[in-house]
Amino acid sequence: MTISQAKSPGVASAPGEAPARAQFSSRFGFLMAAAGAAVGLGNVWSFPSMAANNGGGAFLLVYVVMAFILAYPALMAELTLGRYAQSGIINAMGRVGGRGLPRRLGQGVGGLALLAACLGQAFYAIVTGWLIGYALLPLSRLLGLEGATAWLAEGSFWRDWSLALVAMVITAAVVLAGVNQGIERWTKRLMPLLLVMLLGLIAVMLGFPGASEGVKTYLVPDLSRIDGQLLLDAMGQAFFSLSIGVGAMVVYGSYLSRKANLPRVGAQVMLIDMGVAFIAGLLIIPAMFVAHGLGVEVFNEAGELQSSATLLFMVMPAMFEAMGAPGLGLELVFFVLLAIAALTSMFPVLEVPVSTLEETGLVRRRPATWLMALVTFVIATVILAYFDPLFDWAITLTISYSMPLVGGLVCLYVGWLLSRNAKLQELRQGAPEIERTLFWRLWPWYIRLVCPLLILVVMLRGLA
Repeated sequence: MTISQAKSPGVASAPGEAPARAQFSSRFGFLMAAAGAAVGLGNVWSFPSMAANNGGGAFLLVYVVMAFILAYPALMAELTLGRYAQSGIINAMGRVGGRGLPRRLGQGVGGLALLAACLGQAFYAIVTGWLIGYALLPLSRLLGLEGATAWLAEGSFWRDWSLALVAMVITAAVVLAGVNQGIERWTKRLMPLLLVMLLGLIAVMLGFPGASEGVKTYLVPDLSRIDGQLLLDAMGQAFFSLSIGVGAMVVYGSYLSRKANLPRVGAQVMLIDMGVAFIAGLLIIPAMFVAHGLGVEVFNEAGELQSSATLLFMVMPAMFEAMGAPGLGLELVFFVLLAIAALTSMFPVLEVPVSTLEETGLVRRRPATWLMALVTFVIATVILAYFDPLFDWAITLTISYSMPLVGGLVCLYVGWLLSRNAKLQELRQGAPEIERTLFWRLWPWYIRLVCPLLILVVMLRGLA
């Protein structure tokens, strides 16, 4: 399937006129871009940590169920909204709202998604900068660059600020190039590379003593571990790992061809996201047992992780160091992998405010990109300057409150205010047989009632 871009980024629009909507050039390009938005530290860091603390295989089993009953319907609501409105989340929610108060409230929800995207991008730039630093650290050691090694190893404001700047500049450069030549082009290269690196590391890790015990813990579910907390953790992980609630999937849906079968491509995005999370768990959880066997303190007396937050930045480097010379190369590959995963998640989040400005017709893509990159980097600088009170607050506000709130309201708007016939006609364009499928019989009422209720449970758990 080949789709032409309506107008290249270099072609100017008339003053005050919004540029023609770009489109992904292929279904593979869309899948890699959407998977890049979904696959990030949530898959490589959060998922293995939650699995390790919740019975391994038991968490994996419940996570798969939650992905189907919560994440997929909400993802479909955002993709359908974006393609129907052919715009970002502010204009899309306003259009579905119609007139008066519902329209203004919808635009307000879109504005909240925009703020969540900027705040999320700010703390993600900091974390991505750390990952870039951890990837450069073994490289500087291999090259014998003592000064660079000492600078990268120290924890200082200026080191973190400089590395966050590098992450932000890389992201802005990709987004600046546009949907096809930037986001699609690079995610089509980086996502397959990410998968190859993951599989290669797994093959190496499984050869170390203790790895088989980790594989058994991960793949053999202990059903007695399933409780209310595990269900809530799995629900939250399934929701957040797909980047629902910041407008990224709405924007990507607007760039998707009307010939595309929305339920099918949505399912493919979800399955790729789940697949990467599964593969990441197959690397990280056995690595924890390998580290434990090498004398690294990983688990407490209750068998839980000492600290999920320090898994990547303390436990894994300590394990690589205990491996000796081979560990240096493995450490380099591991953190390059994580940096790639983080960067592919940053591209769509910056695209959300950039496309919003571009849609006004008043700001072209280049100044819009650098302006929003500067705004988010200023926020990141403030967070770094007041790290202790602001960093955890920014993560909690974005993930525990803003994302589920926006995701739930999008489901309500698409479920109640976008007419059943409008939803059917939109889905029919790429799937003429959709009316006869089980998906169509369930999905419209499911996003009206079930998804908002489940998301409310996630939010209440975050408040608790």
